[in-house]
Amino acid sequence: MNTRTIALLPKLEKILAEFGENIKLARLRRKLTAEQICERAGIGRNTLWMIEKGAPSVAMGAYAQVLFTLGMEKDLLNLASDDVLGRRLQDAGLETKKRGPKKR
Repeated sequence: MNTRTIALLPKLEKILAEFGENIKLARLRRKLTAEQICERAGIGRNTLWMIEKGAPSVAMGAYAQVLFTLGMEKDLLNLASDDVLGRRLQDAGLETKKRGPKKR
């Protein structure tokens, strides 16, 4: 198996760990076992364990499949939906230039 090591900044590692913890808490609130989630999501127990730990090496599709199994797939649409910085950058490039005087 070809494994890659992904180097993340500590801040991103913390965010992924919190994301994984949120997924685990959502599973527990629904009183679903790890085996039930694995079976319904079509993933292995080790993959779910890595997702719940916030491992960056797990494919985005596996995270999405678990969220779908938990009924939380629409939460993915909230990611980057309010792009304040991107809108400011876009608006800065959209400034209209003053027109010169009309030629007669």
